[in-house]
Amino acid sequence: MVTTEVIVIGSGIAALTTALEASERKHVILITKSELRHSNSYLAQGGIAAALSSQDGVSLHKKDTLSAGQHYNKVKAVEKLVQKAPSAIADLIRSGMQFDRDHDGSLMLGMEGAHSVRRILHSHGDGTGRYMMEHLIECLKSTSVQVIENEAAVELIIGEDESCIGVKTLDRSGKLAVFHAERTVLATGGCGSLYRYTSNSQTVSGDGIALAFKAGAKVRDMEFIQFHPTLLFKNNKAAGLVSEAVRGDGALLVTEAGLPIMEGVHHLKDLAPRHIVAQTIFSYIQRGEKVFLDISMIKDFKNRFPTVSSLCEKNGVDLQLGKIPVAPGNHFLMGGIEVDERGQTSVPSLYAVGEVACTGVHGANRLASNSLLEGLVFGKALGGLLAHMQSRELPKEKEGTQGFAHLASLPDLPVLQEKLMNEAGIVRTGAGLTRLKNYLETFDIESLLDMDVSGRSLTEITKANTIIVAWLIAESALTRTESRGGHFRSDHPSEDDSLWLKKSVILACQDVKNRVKGRWRYEYIEA
Repeated sequence: MVTTEVIVIGSGIAALTTALEASERKHVILITKSELRHSNSYLAQGGIAAALSSQDGVSLHKKDTLSAGQHYNKVKAVEKLVQKAPSAIADLIRSGMQFDRDHDGSLMLGMEGAHSVRRILHSHGDGTGRYMMEHLIECLKSTSVQVIENEAAVELIIGEDESCIGVKTLDRSGKLAVFHAERTVLATGGCGSLYRYTSNSQTVSGDGIALAFKAGAKVRDMEFIQFHPTLLFKNNKAAGLVSEAVRGDGALLVTEAGLPIMEGVHHLKDLAPRHIVAQTIFSYIQRGEKVFLDISMIKDFKNRFPTVSSLCEKNGVDLQLGKIPVAPGNHFLMGGIEVDERGQTSVPSLYAVGEVACTGVHGANRLASNSLLEGLVFGKALGGLLAHMQSRELPKEKEGTQGFAHLASLPDLPVLQEKLMNEAGIVRTGAGLTRLKNYLETFDIESLLDMDVSGRSLTEITKANTIIVAWLIAESALTRTESRGGHFRSDHPSEDDSLWLKKSVILACQDVKNRVKGRWRYEYIEA
């Protein structure tokens, strides 16, 4: 058993930034189930948004964020994000991070969907996430942060006072370890790999959400999932992301015959909010028509977008033809573990940051390039908070019986991916969501929540977690009988402000240690 002051679970921008800031005064252990370079942050082709030009301002960045989020956002969270963005970027540059610059040495600012001005910083064209991660990994080397790779968090430990006092982990050999900590941070990302088509790293499967829910934390807005409009689509498979910056540089979505599909759909056309573009592409694909990204107007495409170019070449797409085949896929979760303005979950001493957390900053649909920014801004804030917290004496672990779950019948991931894509994907219906919910409940959600991780393989635990998270998505999407942002119900296609705008569905796992049936409930709070 190891005891420390702060444990951070995850390996993306939010995890590393939190660990770096907290380590200035605390001993930090960072634990990741794979490696530091295996995260959505590392894969991020898009840039990072900040109001830095004379044509821009934090009020305009705020307006664009609220508009993309369908005004479902928590305004205070949005204000924190946009106000802290310029100084966070300045700190990053002072620490040695290199962003792309124009010939005169000024920062090069790009345009992406739903932004009203150019405010997107990039590094090496479409390699922003990778280069930011490499920079933070380098910074990590000069700290006392202890990094543990290839060790998965499988259960949060709850104390007699109902606070989180650490985590149990499982390494690749199947060895179970116990880490006690004064404060524990979940920075595990979203749940993209639960869908057949996704831009996400295959390691991002919703583990942190399942861990928190099983520990009694509140989870909210799980119905709001952003589907990126343009994943490279070859041989009926999604092969990776084609950055929105490509459309920002003028590329157009067209049919095989070359007809532009966004004409007359939205005044921003190809740079409309992502849910509108994704739904439009999906409607064409459902009719049996292929959709392409026409890049013929972009000069020197290979140098401008080296990551996308390499992806296309790897998958046999001839860029000289000027068209990239695309389809929408899961990209980002707006919901997650509910946190307050400090990153605190409903479980004392348990925090969440980044995509796994629901701060309310993204509302019903994330504005492009606000995700790396969220990890940076909220990670810095949470890390700074943890660094200055007083030490606490850890209570004893809370006693509780754990049940036995029969896992032999749990589906393999491809089966679940297909069902989620079909029933809880870009276009949803009450009938489809009910089918999905009923299917998931055949695996006894109660039993999966009770499962003792001792003696279980990581594969078994992961399967159980995926069922829990899929159920949260299905239940939330079924409950919201309107369409808003990343949640589109064809049987309830309109927004209903009178019923939903000021309300938020929260699912809370209740009485975790007492084995009471029906431990989840819905609460409705002011958004």
